[in-house]
Amino acid sequence: MEVGNKTGSSAHPNGSCASSGTLGGHLARRLVEIGVKDVFSVPGDFNLTLLDHLIAEPELNLVGCCNELNAGYAADGYARAKGVGACVVTFTVGGLSVLNAIAGAYSENLPVICIVGGPNSNDYGTNRILHHTIGLPDFTQELRCFQTITCAQAVVNNLDDAHELIDTAISTALKESKPVYISISCNLPGIPHPTFAREPVPFFLAPKVSNQLGLEAAVEATADFLNKAVKPVIVGGPKLRVAKAQEAFVELADASGYPIAVMPSGKGLVPEHHPHFIGTYWGAVSTSFCGEIVESADAYVFVGPIFNDYSSVGYSLLIKKEKAIIVQPNRVTIGNGPSLGWVFMADFLSALAKKLKRNSTAVENYRRIFIPPGMPLRHGNDEPLRVNVLFKHIQEMLCGDSAVIAETGDSWFNCQKLRLPENCGYEFQMQYGSIGWSVGATLGYAQAAKDKRVIACIGDGSFQVTAQDISTMIRCAQRSIIFLINNGGYTIEVEIHDGPYNVIKNWNYSGLVDAIHNGEGKCWTTKVRTENELKEAIATATGEKKESLCFIEVFAHKDDTSKELLEWGSRVSSANSRPPNPQ
Repeated sequence: MEVGNKTGSSAHPNGSCASSGTLGGHLARRLVEIGVKDVFSVPGDFNLTLLDHLIAEPELNLVGCCNELNAGYAADGYARAKGVGACVVTFTVGGLSVLNAIAGAYSENLPVICIVGGPNSNDYGTNRILHHTIGLPDFTQELRCFQTITCAQAVVNNLDDAHELIDTAISTALKESKPVYISISCNLPGIPHPTFAREPVPFFLAPKVSNQLGLEAAVEATADFLNKAVKPVIVGGPKLRVAKAQEAFVELADASGYPIAVMPSGKGLVPEHHPHFIGTYWGAVSTSFCGEIVESADAYVFVGPIFNDYSSVGYSLLIKKEKAIIVQPNRVTIGNGPSLGWVFMADFLSALAKKLKRNSTAVENYRRIFIPPGMPLRHGNDEPLRVNVLFKHIQEMLCGDSAVIAETGDSWFNCQKLRLPENCGYEFQMQYGSIGWSVGATLGYAQAAKDKRVIACIGDGSFQVTAQDISTMIRCAQRSIIFLINNGGYTIEVEIHDGPYNVIKNWNYSGLVDAIHNGEGKCWTTKVRTENELKEAIATATGEKKESLCFIEVFAHKDDTSKELLEWGSRVSSANSRPPNPQ
């Protein structure tokens, strides 16, 4: 997808399905123009004709998924790598199944085009009861569900306004960086209409320009605030992505000399190879020495933060509002003072970089106190593998051609400690935290970023939710490496509140993947119980089997967790169990 004013491509070669002037052809070409080359789908009788038209578009690849939830997760992962994603499902039974994934994309500010094959246009306004509904002659149930988790909705049951509805929805997704819902009546995709007679004109999305007076006031007030500080720091957050401000963030870091940290949900958006990078700021579970530098600063610039109960470790951050500059995608708030709107993050950071006095005091303080992290204790060759040893070896695998997908659970904390080389991708879903997300997201991300090898770290409990689409990864000839951490249950929930419900039925996970593989495509599996077996597995996955999907089942003790999870779990548990306020 073009980042800037123009989103689209030049004229389509002869033979375009858009030349037939149909709704289906127009939608297919529009998806290609905005950067979607793969659409994740589950067929159903209401979307079959539409799928025919998507298949007919030579630049569009239809990826059939095992269920709608995974199709939505795949579109989420695809959007993280490509800037926009799309999925196609059928009416209500498909739409309500994909809802959870679309809600997650909304929480992460990802533009996902969710297309649903809807009822025949003649059935709207009648008293007919259709299949795939709850047995009422009201077809709006699905629409009402999507209204709260998408930024725009279009119900296309009339060709006269179909062009406008589709284009408005898609352009809104790009402008708002949120999912949209498009329902298309099943009888309309193949019918010619004059509004589709020509190649769709590429979008021109007018750039958002800051209020110049507000920008100048915000920069002046912030520069005055920071230039008086003794040891200021910068902390990057997850909204750097939606604001498209990563280059401006680096510009500010270079110019200011301040140390830069990243909030856990912003990992992957801040360059960790930068000489001033000091680690992850996550309150009590921060990277060693990072939390101390941030919380002892007399001024901190939080760029695109989200302060929720998870990122604040149960609301326990030692951050004072009067010391904080909060930079959101379109607003800047300076301490307890002014808050200026319609000031866009990238504009603000670039302008501020030119006004700050260079100050490396906090970086120097960090270097004085920093002690390199210790190595895991040595142990015997046949001793059971420990999780910290596993992640020591995963660290050694990382390069600019790899990307890490971290599932909800202890992988959050272990992957957070990985030091990312330049250009190494990193994704996880912290705001929504839906277990099972990573299987579909790995499928979508790997499909979008074919130049990278995805390394996914997934717990056994999460894998049981969405395991089926390992099948789709094999069909698509993907070569991701999946580390399945088999520790017998929902470890993250054990540390928040334990009970028998956190113990799951153990599966033969590598055996399951072998059954799914069934001799078709390239897939290699193995079981790992010791460090030597892990070394051999990694050597095979990165050598002989480097062009295959590699599934490495790692056995770990059920209580082998990161120390950060132990601390974080107790604090989140405390926040969850607060008694009601007195009335």
